[in-house]
Amino acid sequence: MVAISFQGVRKSFRQGLGRRPVLHGLDLEVRHGEIYGFIGPNGAGKSTSIKLLLNFLNPDQGRLFIAGREVGRRRFQELIGYLPETPCFYENLTGHETVCFAGRAAGLNGAALRERGREVLASVDLATAASSRVRTYSKGMKQRLGLAVALVHDPDIYILDEPMSGLDPMGRHLVTNIIMDLKERKKTVFFSSHILNDVEVMCDRVGILHRGCLVFSGPMADLLRAGESLEDVFMRFVQNPGSA
Repeated sequence: MVAISFQGVRKSFRQGLGRRPVLHGLDLEVRHGEIYGFIGPNGAGKSTSIKLLLNFLNPDQGRLFIAGREVGRRRFQELIGYLPETPCFYENLTGHETVCFAGRAAGLNGAALRERGREVLASVDLATAASSRVRTYSKGMKQRLGLAVALVHDPDIYILDEPMSGLDPMGRHLVTNIIMDLKERKKTVFFSSHILNDVEVMCDRVGILHRGCLVFSGPMADLLRAGESLEDVFMRFVQNPGSA
């Protein structure tokens, strides 16, 4: 079954007197229960793709679907957990209040929500900071709080934009374990990252976006040749996509 689908998606932005194309007919599918890594150099169109998927932007052409619901036509927000690259919060709320606020927005309430809030904060190693105001959190703590917000309502599909951003090695290890646990629980994870080693370790399939075009999408095993790393292959695609 397909969890996420881009069908012929095109997007451009106004630039001077004309328009600058960013995506050129993107076709991409993410299957239920898989971890899909979405990689590409800066300016490739990854963040634009994610914003289109979340209905933050409208495509010039094409259609997008989440769990069979067409983005922009049917509600899908309760089906996903989203972590932006740079999470923003109400700085005067505590960590626990922040997670509970997100949980209420997803339809949770009462004692079960409060307990779930404590549970997800513990899972991202923020239990001792749960009653501290977010303005006292470091960048890495805010990143982990953002992941807790994505996790609180236990959705089936996760869309994570640079989930390792701002994390130290311990934080990266923690987030890696959380993502692998989601895989064990048959959840779908679609994430972008510049940390190619993480993508290589965690992902079932990978898509490489370059200059608004998907130059590869498939199983990790089909991408890597004997002795190659994902970084080796990535550089080959980006430097000379026609020969990759």
